[in-house]
Amino acid sequence: MRILVIGSGGREHAIVWALKKSEKVKELFCAPGNAGIASIAECVPIAVNQFDELTSFARDSSIDLVFVGPDDPLADGIVDAFEAAGIPAFGPNKLAAEIEGSKIFMKDLLKKYNIPTAKYETFTSFEKASAYLREQSTPIVIKADGLAAGKGVTVAATMEEAEAALRSIMVDKVFGEAGNQVVIEEFLEGQEMSILAFVDGETVKPMVPAQDHKPIFDGDKGPNTGGMGTYTPLPHIEQSIVDDAIENIIIPTAKAMVSEGRPFRGVLFAGLMITKDGPKTIEFNARMGDPETQVVLPRLKTDLVDIVLAAMNGRLADLDIQWSDEAAVCVVAASEGYPGSYPKGRVITGLAEAEAQGALVFHAGTAQKDGDIVTSGGRVLGIVGLGRDIAEARARAYEAVSVIQFEGKQNRTDIAAKALV
Repeated sequence: MRILVIGSGGREHAIVWALKKSEKVKELFCAPGNAGIASIAECVPIAVNQFDELTSFARDSSIDLVFVGPDDPLADGIVDAFEAAGIPAFGPNKLAAEIEGSKIFMKDLLKKYNIPTAKYETFTSFEKASAYLREQSTPIVIKADGLAAGKGVTVAATMEEAEAALRSIMVDKVFGEAGNQVVIEEFLEGQEMSILAFVDGETVKPMVPAQDHKPIFDGDKGPNTGGMGTYTPLPHIEQSIVDDAIENIIIPTAKAMVSEGRPFRGVLFAGLMITKDGPKTIEFNARMGDPETQVVLPRLKTDLVDIVLAAMNGRLADLDIQWSDEAAVCVVAASEGYPGSYPKGRVITGLAEAEAQGALVFHAGTAQKDGDIVTSGGRVLGIVGLGRDIAEARARAYEAVSVIQFEGKQNRTDIAAKALV
C-alpha cells in the first residue's frame, strides 16, 4: 500500500514509525512532515490545511490510504474532502470531529446522555461570563470553545487569574474565533488519565491507558502546554477504574455520536480525571494524542494497518488487538520560552547517540538547515525509553534526554514520578 500521513509533529512521527513496520506498506509519504519523519518517509511540502493540493497529490500519487494526524484539518473537514475525491481517509468526518472542535458541543452531548463530566456553564457574552464567574469559588476552569493548539484551557487558582483568562479569551481574542464562546467549568480534583480508542461507530477498541503532564514545570507548575511527557502503563491506577471509564464514558460517547447522526470513525481520545466519585470526562479529542501516541504505539503488537483497515471496513469488532507488557516513558524536550514565544533554528546534537542507546526519538518541531537538524517548534522532541517497568523505561528516557542538547533546551525532570511511589 501507498500511505499518506497528514501532519508534522511528534504524533505523526510515531504514526509513520508504526506504519513503517507493516509488511503491507510499500511507500510512505507525510505532508508536510519534519526532519525526523524525512528519515523514514518521503516528506511532501504541502500544509495540512491545503485540502485541494493534498487531494491532488494523493490522486496523482496513487495513494491507497490517508491517515490524518492533527485536530485542525479534521475539524475543517479534511476527511470529507478526501472521501469526495474517492480517496479513503482514516479519521472522523467534519460532523463527528466536532466532539473536539467545540467544547460546548462535547459538554452538551455528555450532559444529554448522562455521561460523567464536570458541571459547567457556557457563555457568548464576556459581561455575563464575568458576572457568573464572580459568583463561583476557585480553583475553577476556563476553556475557549474552539481549537487552540492545546492551550485554550486555564486552571485558575485565584479569581484574578480566572478573570484574566476570561478577558484574554473573549476580549483580547488570543485564540481568535476559538474564543467567541467559553466554558466555565468546576475544577475536578484527582489524577488525570488518557485513554485512546480505535472506534468505528458503536465498536470501541481501547488502547492501553497513559498519563500526560500538561504544565510546563516540575510539580505541575506553570502554564499548560500541549504536553511535556507521558507514560504507560499506569501501575498506580487500578484496572477497575480503567474499565469503569471505558464502560461508562467512552463506549456511551461512541453510541451517543451514532444516536446524534454523527457516527465516529477513527481514534477517539478521552482525557479523564479520576475523582473520588469515579472517572469523569475532562475532554474528548478526535484524533491520537500528542505525546500519548509516542508511548502507546510502541506497545502495539498488532499491525496498525490491519487496525485501520478493519475500522474503515466495519470489521473492527472482529479484530483482537494485542499489546506488549513493556513500559514506555516519553520526555518532551522543548524550546526556551515555550509555551510562549520561542526561538528557532538552534542546532540539535546527540540524536544518533540517544538512538544508539535504544531510545526512540520522535521529532516534533525540527527542520533541516545547512546539513544540521535544528529546532523549529515549541515542543522539539519526544524522547521515549522502553523497559520492563516504569522505573527502567524512565531511566532510559532520561539517559537519552541528557545526551541530546540544543541551546535553551527545557524539559521536566519528574515525568512518571507518580508511578514510582
